[in-house]
Amino acid sequence: MKGAAAMEIGESKIGSAPRSGVNRGAAILDFILRIIALLGTLVSAIAMGTTRERLPFFTQFLQFRAEYDDLPTFTFFVVANSVVCVYLMFSLALSIFHILRSHAKNSRILLIFFDTGMLALLTSGASAATAIVYLAHKGNAKANWFAICQQFNSFCERISGSLIGSFVAIVIFVLLILMSAAALSRR
Repeated sequence: MKGAAAMEIGESKIGSAPRSGVNRGAAILDFILRIIALLGTLVSAIAMGTTRERLPFFTQFLQFRAEYDDLPTFTFFVVANSVVCVYLMFSLALSIFHILRSHAKNSRILLIFFDTGMLALLTSGASAATAIVYLAHKGNAKANWFAICQQFNSFCERISGSLIGSFVAIVIFVLLILMSAAALSRR
């Protein structure tokens, strides 16, 4: 009877070694994904925050301008991406902690909680900005909103491009939340 009990104990120790490796691999992937999301939100905030274009109208003294801060939605987009970028910078410390101690449970729960909040903030900012970018490209004849992208080409290209990094970060946040939940469920 003791031999069978010893064999079961031995098997559980052997079975726990690969699981630790899986957790460490998932923690390294978590770290890499956080860096990619950090770069995406940083580039999106900078691209949108530095977007401006001026068009001369008849003379040099009369000009039309388009800047990101003309619309509060774009300002919200820049602030949301900036907040998420700062959060991702601070969350890298916990991600490094998970690489070193792959069995940490409470910090993973904390990350899931804050990752979900940041996902909501980033999604709302990106979605609101996408609606305005769509109106800038297509306009709305019923509301008498004209498409401005025919005149402000550079402005529209930059605001459209700044959405890409934000949506990449959204997908990464979904993956991070699922990975953390899977790591917690394995315990």
